[in-house]
Amino acid sequence: MTHTSSPDLLALHAVRVTGFADIPVLAARFGLDPAETKELLYDAEAYGWVEHTSFAGTGGWSLTERGRTENERRLAAELTRAAAQPEVSDVHQAFLPLNARLQRACTDWQLRPTPGDRLAVNDHTDAAWDGGVLDELTAIDRALAPLAGRLAAVLTRFAGYDTRFTAALSRARAGDAGWVDRTDVDSCHRVWFELHEDLIATLGLTRA
Repeated sequence: MTHTSSPDLLALHAVRVTGFADIPVLAARFGLDPAETKELLYDAEAYGWVEHTSFAGTGGWSLTERGRTENERRLAAELTRAAAQPEVSDVHQAFLPLNARLQRACTDWQLRPTPGDRLAVNDHTDAAWDGGVLDELTAIDRALAPLAGRLAAVLTRFAGYDTRFTAALSRARAGDAGWVDRTDVDSCHRVWFELHEDLIATLGLTRA
């Protein structure tokens, strides 16, 4: 049976997986009520787990080191209660080769080597090159779906990564190149980054 996380864990974890965001984005991340999310973040701030900062006209919440430790403590306890460690660990192992493929695909989306410059920026005028990258992302998308399903079957908060990735890929295939790798929209790269962060936080690992 799948385990549903508590709102206080989800609010703190939303800060972890997004990295830096304000309340509407954090509440939407796991379908929480914005007013409740605001109160939970204020409580977390009082414990020194999160902090709100402003930069260049935008503001957002981020985890402190104490908050990162607390987040991982809660995730570990939840993993034990849900008896989900074997499944999440197994999915993580299957995820790693896909992660390497995703990184290569994003690099190929950003760079298109030429005879005189192996680091030439991809100007997206070569339809065959871009089509090859999109085909690779489509293959990754197909491989992600069963892994996301296995994760959501044990921990509800993992639901939706596959559908978000598919939606971003569809927009990229429709001609909006930014939906592959932009960081300010729910792009393929952003969704993948959040999933990777979710996995390593849940398992108490690092990206290394």
